[in-house]
Amino acid sequence: MSADEPVAADIAIADARLRRIPSLARQALLLTAVEGFSEEDAGRIIGRDAATVHGLIDEAMAEIDRQTRARILIIEDEPIIAMDIEMIVRDLGHEVVAVATTHSEAVAEAQTHKPGLVLADIQLADNSSGIEAVQEILADVKVPVIFITAFPERLLTGDRPEPAFLLTKPYQPATLRAAIAQVLFFDESTVPA
Repeated sequence: MSADEPVAADIAIADARLRRIPSLARQALLLTAVEGFSEEDAGRIIGRDAATVHGLIDEAMAEIDRQTRARILIIEDEPIIAMDIEMIVRDLGHEVVAVATTHSEAVAEAQTHKPGLVLADIQLADNSSGIEAVQEILADVKVPVIFITAFPERLLTGDRPEPAFLLTKPYQPATLRAAIAQVLFFDESTVPA
């Protein structure tokens, strides 16, 4: 696989998602989000007022949210952190299928629910490894993973499971939201047919 292949795949996924957005809403979104035009300037370009452009952007974002809605497995042994992550996930419109606190529980929940995204800690309640749990899950289900950990060095060995992303604790809720959105936007398994 060449270095350009993952980029080409990401472009194809983004293109497929964007094609599902009505043309005028897509134009408004791309003019403001990608090209950096204000809503007023975008309105002049597409022949609409700023309020209409704002509505079109909302329509485009709602369609992207609909396309990327996922069933999420949280693997986290700290109850307060698990509740915070669960609240963020639900606020984004996703479904939390389970919260697992141990390796064996995580694997069993993944086999039962076939999640679209896994959010995992590295050190689990029974001193088991979230990394090993994720490796076992990935052997059974192709799913993107975001590790959320206070021990990022444990993932920086070159042997981490793929596909995986990393956020360090303490995380910022906005960073977690952005990571979830980005991972799901570029995940080919959630692209509608």
